[in-house]
Amino acid sequence: MPLVNIGVIAAQAHVATSTIRYYERIGLLPLPQRVSGKRRYDHSILKELRVIQLAQQAGLTLAEIHLLLHGFPANTPPAVRWQTLAGEKLIELEQRMIQIQAMKSLLEQTLCCQCATLEDCAVENCAVENGDSR
Repeated sequence: MPLVNIGVIAAQAHVATSTIRYYERIGLLPLPQRVSGKRRYDHSILKELRVIQLAQQAGLTLAEIHLLLHGFPANTPPAVRWQTLAGEKLIELEQRMIQIQAMKSLLEQTLCCQCATLEDCAVENCAVENGDSR
């Protein structure tokens, strides 16, 4: 299969060309071949881009994706890589969900706010102040 330019790869992967260049710069993707100074890619780069997109959908940061792709010995099976990162990410997500639930609860309490000033809200929780039992 012939080598193609960055625009073709970007279109097929549904990403901006700047995203591909950025991934190369931070080491997520290997540097491409150059022909007359222009980047040329084998279509196999699409598989690597799909892995990056999958990892992003799972909530991994770019640093975590770099670890997934390059932070293990080359012969480490994908399952071991995912399990290592997934265990840590699941703990992080559980903590974030607790934080989000607390934020949601506080916002729901502010719906009943009858404080005279915003400063009054900060001194005492609106729901408690107004006798709401939520």
